[in-house]
Amino acid sequence: MDMWVWVAIAVVAVLIIVAAIAGAMRQQQSRRTVQLQKGFGPEYDRAVDKYGDRSKAETALRGRKERVSKLQLRSLSASARAHFLDSWNQTQAHFVDEPAEAIADAKSLVDEAMQARGYPVGDFDQKAEDISVEHPYVVDNYRSARKIAMANERGEASTEELRQGMVHYRALFTELLNAAGADAVPSTGDQPRQSRTGRSDRDREARRAARR
Repeated sequence: MDMWVWVAIAVVAVLIIVAAIAGAMRQQQSRRTVQLQKGFGPEYDRAVDKYGDRSKAETALRGRKERVSKLQLRSLSASARAHFLDSWNQTQAHFVDEPAEAIADAKSLVDEAMQARGYPVGDFDQKAEDISVEHPYVVDNYRSARKIAMANERGEASTEELRQGMVHYRALFTELLNAAGADAVPSTGDQPRQSRTGRSDRDREARRAARR
């Protein structure tokens, strides 16, 4: 066989090998993409929109997962969970009389629950990214609630907006506590007006002091 035939065979073989490697890499990348899409849900699309590039978005999302995997996240004890649920119910009842204070207390309760679960205290964007790894379907509730809470601090939030903010905070709060939905954390407005206990007043004062 002429030399050029052997060269042609060798070139074809190399091309086949390169094509096979490229195909395997594409399949692997495709699997990673599917895993991230399934794991992050709507947060995946949000990241792509934010970075304007699928590869950069996926790198960022993998970075979130790696960072959170190093946190010592823990479940709440039965007593801690009961305490948080009681505090939420008191805060929610307080909404009837003082919606502006109630939304601020709800924000503090969510922060406290995050800390109790082992999430680090940091800037909001960092906390939202951390939350998105384990709770991708409620992280947008967290972002929306924060916008309303900030508007409340400026005195620019209506009562209806504050009510919606409570609903948003409740969505994340319920997941943080591993609660089983509305039966565990009643939605705003479901409870009749209740008297305030000394303990709930002390809890609210402590949270207000912490915010200062």
